[in-house]
Amino acid sequence: MTEDEARTWAAARFDSAAMNRLERLATIVTTEAERQNLVARSTLDTIWARHIVDSLQLVALGPEGVWIDVGSGAGFPGLAVAAVEPAREMILIEPRRLRADYLRDAAVTLGLKEVTVIAARVESVRDKAKVISARAVSRIDSLFVSAAQCANNETIWLLPKGKSADEEVAEARRTWHGVFHVEQSITNPDSAIVVARGVRRR
Repeated sequence: MTEDEARTWAAARFDSAAMNRLERLATIVTTEAERQNLVARSTLDTIWARHIVDSLQLVALGPEGVWIDVGSGAGFPGLAVAAVEPAREMILIEPRRLRADYLRDAAVTLGLKEVTVIAARVESVRDKAKVISARAVSRIDSLFVSAAQCANNETIWLLPKGKSADEEVAEARRTWHGVFHVEQSITNPDSAIVVARGVRRR
């Protein structure tokens, strides 16, 4: 997916206010990347395809309710989702203090009043979520272990992955019950989204 294709895809699905917030988010990330290593510098020129739309494709998969984004980092997918669904309660979990401060400032700048940033490891969080996402944080099995207390049988897990998606699902199935589905990413043919629900220990 090219940058023009990514912008066109987003503009066809979200209103002008959301697009404005996304444009501002792209600027915020690019500016902050000069201060701290938020994303690979090589991806800044393709921020719409590599990060923004890569995040936004999760929106259609996530039901209404509290959304917890684990290891939010630069704000993908958490801030991107919040930018197009500003009324949704979004909890961004980021243990690195500098990045957590950045996320709070970005949420304020974008006027995202339903975003809460927790500067801690997810193991210490007790909030319950309808949706849990994590992008480039850890393998699926490890994520289930660390974030299980935030989920219930109705929670939908949305986990963007690369070529390891099928392997990680097979690994997780050895320890966890659940319904697992692998969706093809629209931004990269080598990427996928693992969708899981009803996750519980065997």
